[in-house]
Amino acid sequence: MDSVSSTRGYGKVDGIEDGRHRGRMRRWKLTICISSILLIAVVVAIIVGVVLRKNGGHPESHSETGLTSSASINAVCGLTMHPETCFSSISKSQWYSDTTDPEEIFKISLLVAMEGLVSVVNYTDSLMRQVGQNSDPVQQSPLIVCQEALEDAVYMLNQSIFSTTIKSGKLLSPETVDDLRTWLSTVLSDQETCLDAFEDVNWTDFQKMALTMTNSTELISNSLAIITKLLGYVSKFKIPMHRRLLSFSDCCDGSGFPTWLSAADRRLLQATNPTPNLVIAQDGSGSYTTINSALNAIPSKSPTRFVIYVKAGIYKENVILDKTKWNVMIYGDGKTRTIVTGSKNYVDGTATSKTGTFIALGQGFFAKDMGFRNTAGPEKHQAVAFRSGSDKSVMYRCYFDSYQDTLYAHTNRQFYRECDIIGSVDFIFGYSAVVIQNSTILPRQPMPNQYNTITAQGKFNPNLKSGISIQDCKVIATENLIAKTYLGRPWKNHSTTVFMQSFLDSLIDPKGWVEWFHNVTPPNTIFYGEYQNTGPGSNTIGRVTWPGYKPALTSAEAGGFTVNSFIQGSTWLPVGVPYKPYM
Repeated sequence: MDSVSSTRGYGKVDGIEDGRHRGRMRRWKLTICISSILLIAVVVAIIVGVVLRKNGGHPESHSETGLTSSASINAVCGLTMHPETCFSSISKSQWYSDTTDPEEIFKISLLVAMEGLVSVVNYTDSLMRQVGQNSDPVQQSPLIVCQEALEDAVYMLNQSIFSTTIKSGKLLSPETVDDLRTWLSTVLSDQETCLDAFEDVNWTDFQKMALTMTNSTELISNSLAIITKLLGYVSKFKIPMHRRLLSFSDCCDGSGFPTWLSAADRRLLQATNPTPNLVIAQDGSGSYTTINSALNAIPSKSPTRFVIYVKAGIYKENVILDKTKWNVMIYGDGKTRTIVTGSKNYVDGTATSKTGTFIALGQGFFAKDMGFRNTAGPEKHQAVAFRSGSDKSVMYRCYFDSYQDTLYAHTNRQFYRECDIIGSVDFIFGYSAVVIQNSTILPRQPMPNQYNTITAQGKFNPNLKSGISIQDCKVIATENLIAKTYLGRPWKNHSTTVFMQSFLDSLIDPKGWVEWFHNVTPPNTIFYGEYQNTGPGSNTIGRVTWPGYKPALTSAEAGGFTVNSFIQGSTWLPVGVPYKPYM
């Protein structure tokens, strides 16, 4: 953002498109309301039929359920935002089978979605070949981002398809449903990242690219809606009725760490000096002197934890742990002693998603006692210090330092604890489902005529597993901060951000939040809220009056943004696990 009246570079909600979106949303909601009564009866019949069959009850039979395959597909597709596309694509696909099973219908929707995604990949590749002949770096830059994002999308969609294949003949478990929701949200977000890159440079063929991607995004959106609205409910039939649900004041073990962390991983995070698989040291006392020189030694898709110890020092390098580097843990000698630093930035020609000093993409990434900096400075605009697309990742006692776009919580489920995050404009942003807990958030002085926005959340689809939850944190000013500072601004039409049980110092403007476009009220589809915050900046009198903002969340609403419910969910916890107070 160049000034308080300018637009930002990594994507925005267009005013005209926003109006169209609101119209589409009104029509969609009206359609859902009118048809819901009929759909509920049909969907319940499907659910009962599937549960009985898969639990050894009545066999699947059209005559017993009173449903045809066509009626079942219609009912399932009626839960999506694009029912016509859903029905047509599934019923006409090469994988179509005469089934009333919603899981089988869902699996077909995934295969159809892959076809659509591959067509977008092919189109992007053909564009790159055309642009490559002209050697135009301005046009090549968004296409490179797009190719990488779509490659990641194909990877995550393949992972989703595989996870349903190995569950064939069984009800999808709650944890698998949560995985699928996360991964499909990532697929959609990767496509949105592609479009963001085109908007970054105002490319003339942006609309053509967006149109080409429409079919693919609708197909993936349909699969996401099915897993969210139907199969998530089906999976709950596996839970014994006497089981106690996790409440807002509960936690799995009271440690504050997510429940998907194994006991061994918790010991690694809490240990003073975990035994490393390799050591990096600038003085030559380790196996390698730079992080990049050690990348080839990291095994691909390791099912077990691979630990890297980086000794104290300032490592001037840009690091990318690609999506094949699973279960990597990297730890240093302290967040201000072991620092990875770079200076890539948007003004000098690097796309936002590629400016990251450290980029972690492989699942299960852990960082502990590390610092990540981007030293480009405020005049270089977007300059990411750390970007993560790693699912079920943990950053513990780390430091993130830049100005605009410091922490890019890009996709998947992420958890930050006891970290320091410093920046100015939109310095915590992305599409992921992320909880930041027990951390210190430090807005700093931006360029003249700029104001600070702590968050810019990118949820753009109502079913997306996406949002920023900031809990038990401190928001305090750095030295010499005089600029207005806001908790955030809504980047997309369903932006979701909550601050809860945190200390907000007097730097927070009484308005609290700010519009993306000056004096343009965000759509009522956003979800912004506060809960039991303290400090001079926590007074909600004078806050914005947006329809999508809640100055005082209920305990139930806030409970949806805790570690266990927001980034993993409580349904998979074994019966009998004691729940200790969480807050």
